[in-house]
Amino acid sequence: MHLGTQELILILLIVVVLFGGKKVAGLGKALGTSLREFRAEVRKDDDSSSEQTDTSQTKPEESSDVSSKESDETSHRPST
Repeated sequence: MHLGTQELILILLIVVVLFGGKKVAGLGKALGTSLREFRAEVRKDDDSSSEQTDTSQTKPEESSDVSSKESDETSHRPST
């Protein structure tokens, strides 16, 4: 089912008649505020998950550098 422009206008007019203009404006404001808060929380969650990914990616690299340094040190030791 597809709602066209005429159907949406008719629904909006019915809502305005049923609830009144002030009530509809208040609902729109509340909806906008809720949507803004939701987006902020999603961004914050994405930022924290990307920080966790960054820290988990750097730790294995550091440990591989340490192991390669240890192997280099042992290969340069003179045999006795």
